[in-house]
Amino acid sequence: MQHIQESIYQLIVETSTNLPKDVRKAIRQAKASETAGTRSAIALETITNNIMMAEGDVSPICQDTGMPTFKVKTPVGVNQLVIKEAIYAAIEQATKDGKLRSNSVDSLFGKNSGNNLGPGTPVVKFEQHEGDYIDIRLILKGGGCENKNIQYSLPCELEGLGKAGRDLDGIRKCILHSVYQAQGQGCSAGFIGVGIGGDRTSGYELAKDQLFRLSDDENSIPELKAMEDYILENANKLGVGTMGFGGETTLLGCKIGVMNRLPASFFVSVAYNCWAFRRLGMKINPETGDISEWLYKEGEEISFTNETDETTEAPREVKLVAPITEEQIRDLKVGDVVSISGMMYTGRDAIHHHLKDHDCPVDLNGQIIYHCGPVVLKDEEGKYHIKAAGPTTSIREEPYQGDIMKKFGIRAVIGKGGMGAKTLKALEEHGGVYLNAIGGAAQYYSQCIKEVKDVNYLEFGIPEAMWHLQVEDFKAVVTMDSHGNSLHKDVDKSSLEKLATMAEKVF
Repeated sequence: MQHIQESIYQLIVETSTNLPKDVRKAIRQAKASETAGTRSAIALETITNNIMMAEGDVSPICQDTGMPTFKVKTPVGVNQLVIKEAIYAAIEQATKDGKLRSNSVDSLFGKNSGNNLGPGTPVVKFEQHEGDYIDIRLILKGGGCENKNIQYSLPCELEGLGKAGRDLDGIRKCILHSVYQAQGQGCSAGFIGVGIGGDRTSGYELAKDQLFRLSDDENSIPELKAMEDYILENANKLGVGTMGFGGETTLLGCKIGVMNRLPASFFVSVAYNCWAFRRLGMKINPETGDISEWLYKEGEEISFTNETDETTEAPREVKLVAPITEEQIRDLKVGDVVSISGMMYTGRDAIHHHLKDHDCPVDLNGQIIYHCGPVVLKDEEGKYHIKAAGPTTSIREEPYQGDIMKKFGIRAVIGKGGMGAKTLKALEEHGGVYLNAIGGAAQYYSQCIKEVKDVNYLEFGIPEAMWHLQVEDFKAVVTMDSHGNSLHKDVDKSSLEKLATMAEKVF
């Protein structure tokens, strides 16, 4: 039991901190295809830096360590209850050690369990096999990309593509649309797993199962291999790009599976995964509990080089120190890079919901709100340390953000994926700006955080609390300014136009 628990703990740590080689290879190819000096190229450079930092520091690649999902195959006669108990103990230990963020929240009352355990978490799926070893695979899929999963019921009408029927071409349209609708909110460039058929539940499970395939394997069904190749080529013509900044690479991989369906139902289910594609596996000796073989680790070692093209004009960089004036904000334009020093305050769903009807314990006039749920550890002296701190998806705060900014005088909001028309209007009226940080770059940004000065609302749980952070040279891109301009709106419009050119029948 103890050896199995230790092996599973190693799997959790490796999955959270060390990106697989096939994923690194796809990211390296994407980096090579981007034009130097563009927003997407800068984002990819940050991403590759973050990958190496996470591996070196053995810290989470992304602060959202997701819903741990285990797929376990056991020989006949192995006690699955013992394995489940070992998984729970390893999850709790990894959370305590800061390798996982506490992500298990009571759906009725909002309380965070604090140890990633609770009804339904983690997800553990068992099956028996004829091998003489235990096969355990783990995927850590964060909430930002989980929210961009989508399921289609054919026939249906799709924006930009028209009618999708119950045939291969209808499936093609659904998959293309799934990439378009994700935009930058799922931390593109991403990977997708597609499940054709089944019912609503089994279709989604089949889609997520495809994410356990290697990104460079070949589908055994010729029609689906052709579809995977087509989607990967044409999704990258949409121009959504890394983080939704525009660019050459929107999709890094596409894997498709199929199962039988009911006569009355035809579902196409898509599981979206961000660039921080964290999945690993191992084989365990059932007698000793020791690891006999790692999975997903074969292949060449992937290194990243960060080269700057001296002939490419870099975006304007503006240094800001909070509190920020309205005049400084009005001077910013979409495309500017800002470098922030001073204080910023984290605020996610619970904070925004609370502040709409309550006062804030800190003066936010001229200040910056960071949409972030960090991984935090407390040392023996009671001091907090940020272990991972990338941005969360901002669109969830759309109902509140503009009103909260006006109420408290907030001048800047940092997040990922952009926000909607209500927030854009408020930025123009109030004199505010939205800054897009690089999703998943949790180690890169944690290095910019020099000290935790204070915290409020710990009762909401560590990810949802308001952390007072002193930062230095924290970089982000202006994607929504105080003049009514939105890069996200522009990319959405242009990618929809490109999507519409793909409406003609292909399969």
